Amino acid sequence: MRVTEADESHSLRGPIDRSALLTVRQIIEREEPLATPALDDYLNPTVLEVTFDDGLGSADASRIDIQWSIQADYKFHYTDTEEVNVRWGKHPHDGDYIHALGSEHYHPPPDATSDPNEVEDSCIKQSPEVLVTRAVLKLWRVAYHADSYESLNSVRNPP
Repeated sequence: MRVTEADESHSLRGPIDRSALLTVRQIIEREEPLATPALDDYLNPTVLEVTFDDGLGSADASRIDIQWSIQADYKFHYTDTEEVNVRWGKHPHDGDYIHALGSEHYHPPPDATSDPNEVEDSCIKQSPEVLVTRAVLKLWRVAYHADSYESLNSVRNPP
């Protein structure tokens, strides 16, 4: 994927926080039986890759790629075998996302668009990695059982 100048203004601030990713990995290992989390590099990770034995809707498998910076910016990017993409994020966006009031935002399916008219305010308002991770897992689980993408950003105050 090629990074453009517009993407740069919407990127995570600071280096990846290894400690935060280890915490996220531990939560996922403990709380989500369908998931297998793995760091891309144990000593100097750039992403925590979480593979699922199933996906949302008709997807046979899925993955959430997680990045967490030392500035507590984050990105949880869901993708699956049906090429559906969703993303929850928290990082500055220079006010480009007109429907996202704060830095927490949600890029809806099917393509996790960055179109300023499509990006929404995220229902995840917590900041600690423990609560954000539990919220994303809860949203994924609710959507999984409902067999619908609609609930991915509609739960009130998860987890």
